[in-house]
Amino acid sequence: MEMVPSTMTEMWTTMGSTIASFMFIWAIIRQYCPYELRRYFEKYTHTIMTYFSPYIKISIHEFTGDRLKRSEAYVAVEAYLSVNSSKTAKRLKAEMGKDSNNLVLSMDEYEKVTDEFRAAKVWWVASKVVSATRPMAYYPEQEKRYYRLTFHKRYREMITGAYLEHVVKEGKEIKVRNRQRKLYTNSPGYKWPSYKQTMWSHIVFEHPATFGTMALEPDKKKEIIEDLVTFSESKEFYARIGKAWKRGYLLYGPPGTGKSTMIAAMANLLNYDVYDLELTAVKDNTELRKLLIETTSKSIIVIEDIDCSLDLTGQRKKKGGKAMADDEKERKEVKEESGNSKVTLSGLLNFIDGLWSACGGERLIVFTTNYVEKLDPALIRRGRMDKHIELSYCGFEGFKVLAKNYLNLETHPLFDAIDGLMKEVKITPADVAENLMPKSPLDDAEKCLWSLIQALEEAKEEAEAEAAAAKKVVEQSQDGGGVCSENCLAEKASE
Repeated sequence: MEMVPSTMTEMWTTMGSTIASFMFIWAIIRQYCPYELRRYFEKYTHTIMTYFSPYIKISIHEFTGDRLKRSEAYVAVEAYLSVNSSKTAKRLKAEMGKDSNNLVLSMDEYEKVTDEFRAAKVWWVASKVVSATRPMAYYPEQEKRYYRLTFHKRYREMITGAYLEHVVKEGKEIKVRNRQRKLYTNSPGYKWPSYKQTMWSHIVFEHPATFGTMALEPDKKKEIIEDLVTFSESKEFYARIGKAWKRGYLLYGPPGTGKSTMIAAMANLLNYDVYDLELTAVKDNTELRKLLIETTSKSIIVIEDIDCSLDLTGQRKKKGGKAMADDEKERKEVKEESGNSKVTLSGLLNFIDGLWSACGGERLIVFTTNYVEKLDPALIRRGRMDKHIELSYCGFEGFKVLAKNYLNLETHPLFDAIDGLMKEVKITPADVAENLMPKSPLDDAEKCLWSLIQALEEAKEEAEAEAAAAKKVVEQSQDGGGVCSENCLAEKASE
């Protein structure tokens, strides 16, 4: 019995020495053995082990090809395992779910979970491969994530068929239930490190606007809603006619008429993500295509104030004299604002309806502008911008919507006075909303309505003064025998 401790001590000493020797030898091999030789050795070792193993392994990678787009299969598996792994896995990662009201749990890296399908047991492992080379010393190593499915070869036909179909179907349904809509924006190209997996940054999309709260005429509102719903339900129709499942909308009108609010209402109606594309941050047409590829289905791609984004305003029109000089001045100002962007009109046209625009599906492309007449006709023709929606000044029906929203009023004795003034004066929904908004806890509905009436009367007086000044200028020009252009009249009237 006295020999047992010494024997055990010798055994542990020998084992520790052996392990240390093995680790030393392995470190020497990794240090001095060429990477290609090690890969060759690992490859054939793996082949030999696979030959004797009764198990089959399937890898589902996050990115395929040139890492242009995240694999739909990987996303579906990730969603499917988020339910199963939360019950059995010991290491989990948590993310906010739909409406930021709950946490969605999923497998952490290198975690293993077991699943069962028709009495067949399978194993899933979340793993990653770190690139052997690093593009730049100050960037993190590139990581390629994947899921590995392992199962016995006797279940090969069932797992590769029915089980994987079940996983993808269930994963897509879970993804829709947990989906949190997002608002994306693109960053300048020089800020994209090579290790990044996407060119878009995002936050949760929580804009509350709906068509019910918009100051639009009822018939126009109904027309737009029906058009959007019909598009979202027309997958088979677009496939039958041979067109990409997308639709273009041009929103135009004076500032403050609700173009941005309209986009939010469209996204909330259809439950779409929003990609706010800043053209001046895109280096060239190639980067524009890459941004398009990384957008998802069920999304709205937005370019706001497109007449100010790049030099895309009437490039093909032939003009002369002062008109051409004015256009050159405007283009120079836009060019200075756009920095080093080399996106061209041709590149943007291909982005809208070229071959690359067919990647993905169920996508809206929305342009907004305050000056539709400045845009090149090729950019906004039907087929590119399929539906043109003018958002103009606020009418009485729009006012009643805003009065209901802001003051919870459906009728009031002052409504008739407001109706009469709105027929004579142009006022934007933004100005109406500002006057209807209570400025203190003591402001009641009647005070807010009187504030609007005062604003309308002031606008009416200004319009009448401008009209009188313009009339006077015309009379003076006629007495002098000269002819004054429309611009000349405006300048003199403003003086």
